[in-house]
Amino acid sequence: MAERESVIADHEAVVANYKSVIADHEQLVAQLQEQVRLLKAWRFAASSEKAKGPQGEDQYWLFDEAERVAMQAEAASESDEEEPETTEVAGHSRRKKGRRPISKAYPRVEVVHDIPEEDKVCPCGCALSRIGEEVSEKLDIVPQKIQVIRHIRPKYACRACEGVEDDGPTVKTAPMPLQLIPQGIVSPGLLAYILVNKFADGLPFYRQTIMFDRLGVDISRATMSGWALRAAEACQPLVELLHEQIRSGPIINLDETTVQVLKEPGRKNTSKSYMWVARGGDIKRPSVLFHYDPGRGGKVAKEIVGNFRGFLQTDGYAGYNALGEREGIQHVGCLAHVRRKFHDVTKAGGKKKSGTAQTVLDLIGKLYKLEKQAREQKLDPEAVHAMRQERVRPIMDKIKALLDARVKTTPPKGLLGRAISYALGQWERVMVYLEDGRLQPDNNAAENAIRPFAVGRKNWLFSGSPRGAKASAAIYSLIETAKACGLNPFEYLLQVFERLPYACSQDDLKALLPQGMSKNNPV
Repeated sequence: MAERESVIADHEAVVANYKSVIADHEQLVAQLQEQVRLLKAWRFAASSEKAKGPQGEDQYWLFDEAERVAMQAEAASESDEEEPETTEVAGHSRRKKGRRPISKAYPRVEVVHDIPEEDKVCPCGCALSRIGEEVSEKLDIVPQKIQVIRHIRPKYACRACEGVEDDGPTVKTAPMPLQLIPQGIVSPGLLAYILVNKFADGLPFYRQTIMFDRLGVDISRATMSGWALRAAEACQPLVELLHEQIRSGPIINLDETTVQVLKEPGRKNTSKSYMWVARGGDIKRPSVLFHYDPGRGGKVAKEIVGNFRGFLQTDGYAGYNALGEREGIQHVGCLAHVRRKFHDVTKAGGKKKSGTAQTVLDLIGKLYKLEKQAREQKLDPEAVHAMRQERVRPIMDKIKALLDARVKTTPPKGLLGRAISYALGQWERVMVYLEDGRLQPDNNAAENAIRPFAVGRKNWLFSGSPRGAKASAAIYSLIETAKACGLNPFEYLLQVFERLPYACSQDDLKALLPQGMSKNNPV
């Protein structure tokens, strides 16, 4: 009898072991299928994290864009009616819908379309009187106009003594105006145009060479690269001032992205290097600094931040951890990265749009709706802080309670498990944004600043040398700071290139920063 029970027990143990193995394999298969769905979504689906309409609706609207826009406007008006909590602020009115008027800064060319003279007589025999006019404006464009600036300096000499009466020069001429690049044919306007094309609009030098060739001008890619290098080196004092301004502000947003750089000492051309971006300084007129470095270690972040004291907002990359522990720095997390993890779960889930991930996304969506209302009402930081304590904190507490409950029952290696673990690991830092109305819930300020670089990288692919990468960082810093201060990048660089050769002091240099021009030259 005992032997029979032993056999049964061994059999049950074997069966239990097989069931455990099968369960593990099923869990692994589920995780792999989830990853396949996510990869397919990354490859073929839209990358936007905005909520979608009903299944299949987006594809249908591809064929009727006008009706889609009209229905979205109607839905927006209905949603406004359904939100009784929206408050009216004195002196504030919503922007009217419709086409924006054409800027008054552009010159007007008037073309009069009049009726024939014989039609200006009434059937009663009296002449018609002009009582008004109908005016409609059409936007026109004149292609690039290339001109040559001839610097003519008359020469003077004495025909009587031929200059032998004193020790001065025999021939006198006016000095040539100082130039950022004295040699060559490039003017400040041409230099600004070429650099804005590449670093603001992502147009590589070789494509610009083709464009100039169509206009009958021969400017090689190597020549443009040389001009960019010399301009960036001349502007380096301005970049150093931007770095000082960023360290002096209350908030720094920090991020990094990859870049391929050739001819790096001791490294292969296929190695990954990094372009870092820091945004900070004055809240209303911030500075943006790009910094190239071959590595991604925390020492680079320390070098950028320096002696800064205040709020440091980053994503969850471990290289920033040491900075967050330093005295005088309060580390702020990024709610957008938390949301992105749960968005990946819904992507991998296919048509299924319910469950913990969707619940978290819906709650985060409510947070961003409150933030949008605060921006529209132009609340000051104190009012934003009060709103967050009253309305945002309860939602954050609800999300935290949900995550704490689900982490105990969710497999940690699945997408949902990893999303929950990431959110809980970042939660303490994410909650910091509730403490100051000047903070934002995410690090999008830095990500938006680095986006033009990422877009341009898809066109020019790599930097030819470390010197070129440093030059790119300097020019990106000036252009993105100008944009952040509301300046037209071309007009800003044009002024810098015209005035920088005459700058002799720190005050002269500070006057060339975008913050010094933003009041006089708004876009």
